[in-house]
Amino acid sequence: MTHTASAVTVPPAPDTVRWIREPEALDQWLNGLPAGAPVVLDTEFERVSTFYPIPGLVQLGAEGDFWLLDPEVAEASEQFRQMLADPERPKLLYAMSEDLELFRHWLGVAPQGLLDLQIGAALAGAGFSVGYARLVESLFGETLDKSVTRSDWLARPLSPEQERYAIDDIRFLQPLHTWVCEQLRARGLEQAMADESRRFADEAAQQEEPEQHYLKLRGGWVLTPAQQAILQALVIWREAECRRLDRPRNRVLNDALLIAIAERCPNSLRELNDVQGVPGGIVKRYGEHLLELIRNAKEADHSGLELIPRPLTRDEQAFYKQVKRCFKKVSEDTDIPIELLAPRKRLETVVQGRTLTGNRFFEGWRKDVIAPALPELEELLRQ
Repeated sequence: MTHTASAVTVPPAPDTVRWIREPEALDQWLNGLPAGAPVVLDTEFERVSTFYPIPGLVQLGAEGDFWLLDPEVAEASEQFRQMLADPERPKLLYAMSEDLELFRHWLGVAPQGLLDLQIGAALAGAGFSVGYARLVESLFGETLDKSVTRSDWLARPLSPEQERYAIDDIRFLQPLHTWVCEQLRARGLEQAMADESRRFADEAAQQEEPEQHYLKLRGGWVLTPAQQAILQALVIWREAECRRLDRPRNRVLNDALLIAIAERCPNSLRELNDVQGVPGGIVKRYGEHLLELIRNAKEADHSGLELIPRPLTRDEQAFYKQVKRCFKKVSEDTDIPIELLAPRKRLETVVQGRTLTGNRFFEGWRKDVIAPALPELEELLRQ
C-alpha cells in the first residue's frame, strides 16, 4: 500500500489526556457540538469468558477535542444515547462491528449515522480489512504503539501508555475521513461508504437474532429439513442459555455437538448420552428440556423453514470460477477488493440462482461499478 495523505492535517497528540468524569459534563459537551459535526468514536472492552462484551473505556471526540470516558459516565448520559441513535450526526469508527455489538447489548442502542472508515478505506483503494495502525502509518507517517492493545481495560487507573493508545485510536479518524472522502469523490463513490456502513450494521443486527443463528452453522446443511428445524430449536435454546449465564457459546454446547444431536434426534436420555462428545453434565442438567425441544420441533410445521445454504456442486464450482473472473476484472479495474465488491457467499447465491435480478446486494453503488461487466455476466448466467 503506497497511499499518502500529506495534504491532510492531523491533530497533534495532546499534551494532557483529558477525561469527562460526570454525565452532566458529557451532556453539556455533546449539546455544544455544531449540528452535523462528525463525532469520532471507539471503545475498549473485555470478552474472554463472557457472552457479552464488558465495557472498559469509551473514546470520544469532535472538533479537535478528544476525551476518555469511564463506562458508567457514558451509561448515565441520555445525550450519549441520543447521539448514537441520531442519523443526522455522523459517527466515525474503524472496524466497527464489535463496537456496535457493545452498544446494542450494553446501552440498548442501535447506532445510526455510522461511517466505518475501514470500509471507506477499502472503497478508496487501500485494500481489504487493512488494520488501523498500518493505514495510519501509510497515510500519515506515524507509528502507533500497540503494546497495550491486549492490556486490562477494566482496571483503574489506566496507565499513561493505555491513555495515549486510547487517544491515538480516535485522533486519526477525522483526517482519515477527509482522505477517504477525497478518494471516493474522485471515484464517484461519495455515497458508497455510508450505504455500505448502514448495510453492514443492519445485517450484523439481524444476524444476532436467535431465530436466525442456526443459519451460521454451515455444517448443518447436510441435515434434512426436519433435522434443521430441530437444530434451529437447539440453537435458540443455546443462545438464551448463553445470555442467561453470560457465557460463550462453546462453554455451553459447541456447534458440532448441536448438529450431531439434531442429526441423531434422540428420543431418550440414554440416546442423548450416546451422542459422541456430549458431556454427561449437559445431559444431567438439560437433558429432559432438550428432549422436549426435539419432540416439539419434530411435530411442528417446518415447511417454511429457511434451509442452511449448501455448498456448491462440482459443476457449480466450475461455473463459480467463470462468474468470479468477471467480478475479479471489475475489482482490478476499480481497485475495490473483490472481498468487498462480491464476497464468496454472495457470488454463490448468484451461481445457484443463475441471476443477478432481484439480488439487492448487487444494487446501489455495486450496480454502477459492475455495469461495464454486466453484458458478459448476463451472457454467462443465461448459459
